[in-house]
Amino acid sequence: MKKALVASLLVLLQSSLLFAQTKTASRNDPEAKKILDAVSTKFKSFATVQAAFTYKVENAAGKVLSSKTGTITMKGTKYRLNFSGQEIICNGTTVWNVDKAANEVTINTLDASSGMITPQKLFSNFYDKDFLYVLNGDKKVGAKVVQEIQLTPVDKSKNFHTVFLQVDKVAKTMYSTRVLENAGNRYSYTVNSMKTNLPAADALFAFDKAKYPGINIEDLR
Repeated sequence: MKKALVASLLVLLQSSLLFAQTKTASRNDPEAKKILDAVSTKFKSFATVQAAFTYKVENAAGKVLSSKTGTITMKGTKYRLNFSGQEIICNGTTVWNVDKAANEVTINTLDASSGMITPQKLFSNFYDKDFLYVLNGDKKVGAKVVQEIQLTPVDKSKNFHTVFLQVDKVAKTMYSTRVLENAGNRYSYTVNSMKTNLPAADALFAFDKAKYPGINIEDLR
């Protein structure tokens, strides 16, 4: 169950990031593209990004089924994600998925050409290839003004039909993402805080067996 939750989160943190019955895009909105491009450009300017987030699952009626918090640190192609009793660590070439409850780590090789999900893809220009997008306009969220963009996957075989992406209008950073599944469930995550350009040693993005006594290692490389 925990692995499924983390997989769902990573889908949100990548190109499945991202229409509802109210408006359907038949072509891409240039105003939405300007915003997406600005977010991508700003993200790429950061040496490191550290963020705390809330991940929520709702059913079709809007009832909250689960709400959890997590943290992520990114540096170039490296990242470390802590969420719901699991850690996912990537040094840019290798991915370690640590299940703390099971005291097990699964090791895989990161294959960029395979479309493997990485959090960094959230901020890249994935949208030009995989989605149709349209700007819904500005919305007020507390004291924050966000710009909402609707994205529809070009590939209709995906298990979701719509993504709502909200961008902080002032900061030009991503604020929240909400995915509507074909089955009815809704997955979302909201960035609670973000810090950039803080020191992050490369050792943070590598699995250290000494810190996990007795852990079972499943190497799938």
